[in-house]
Amino acid sequence: MSDNKFGEKTEQPTPPRLREARRKGQVVKSTELSSAINLLAAALLFILFGDTLFLWLREMMALFLSDYLLFTVSAVNVAPLILQTGISFFKIMGLIFTTVLAAGLIINYAQVGFVLSTEKLSPSFEKLNPAEGIKRILSRRALFELVKSLLKICLVGAAVYVFFSSRFEDFLTYMLLSPISFYEIFSRDIINLSLRVAVIFILLAVLDYIYQRQENFKNLRMTRQEVKEEFKQMEGDPLIKSKLREKQRTMANQRMMQDVPTATVVITNPTEIAVALKYGAEKNPVPVVVAKGAGLVAARIREKAKENKVPVIENKPVARMLFAQVEIGQVIPVELYQSVAEILALVYQINKERGGWQ
Repeated sequence: MSDNKFGEKTEQPTPPRLREARRKGQVVKSTELSSAINLLAAALLFILFGDTLFLWLREMMALFLSDYLLFTVSAVNVAPLILQTGISFFKIMGLIFTTVLAAGLIINYAQVGFVLSTEKLSPSFEKLNPAEGIKRILSRRALFELVKSLLKICLVGAAVYVFFSSRFEDFLTYMLLSPISFYEIFSRDIINLSLRVAVIFILLAVLDYIYQRQENFKNLRMTRQEVKEEFKQMEGDPLIKSKLREKQRTMANQRMMQDVPTATVVITNPTEIAVALKYGAEKNPVPVVVAKGAGLVAARIREKAKENKVPVIENKPVARMLFAQVEIGQVIPVELYQSVAEILALVYQINKERGGWQ
């Protein structure tokens, strides 16, 4: 039973697993959310610029009915005719297309960011396997998509039915209106209906996004063995090891510098090496090395000691031996007792002159 649990995918996906899935294009994305935002963007476009679009359309129709209806087409004038027609058409459709395209790009970027992957385009023999195809058809995702589609049809159909049934008598009077009045009333009704449908789409899209997110993380879950193997691989990576060592050195240097103000004395080389010792007859009967360093670290130790009025004593042989033989947190070796005792006696005399032992 323990082996079975060990093989179950119960662990959350690790950052490397998520990065690998993103590289392959396996990201959380809802197509329903994109459709909903596109519909909403189109509705807002017609609310803000509907009159302008209608004016352009009316100018194009007037141009066709007045100038192009009896236009004699020939090899000479067909090119300007096609050019003028294309400009008039794309002036209207270009604004709509640009708005919908921009909304689609923005919502897709908001969902997944910038992802460039060709993994989905590469051929896969699993897609040709009938057993895998049947498994996909009968999967929980397929069932969710079926329920979502049926729910969308029912909700949108109900919204359209309620909207048109409540205005059925008004629609019969539209034929008696002038073209401009018909456009104003009918466009307002269509925009109203579009906004209602867009709200339904957004609600369904939010549910779809939540489901897609849960399903994606479920598919990316890992077994305990996979987590252990990935951790081993990360430990074996030279780049990871170097970063860990660098971080450990940084943390050790920070802790070491925090202990310098509590030191009893700093022994120097005088400029290349600095070793900080802490001594107390009760707490530390044998001096302990609390900080040491060379080069810039030694300079920082000396500077920190001067800031906190810790005596700095120059003794090249002792400094070199302490730096080479004793690690931080260790007591000094027996062969240095006499030399260090002489240095502590000097420190005692300096502190006595200052007005007290530190």
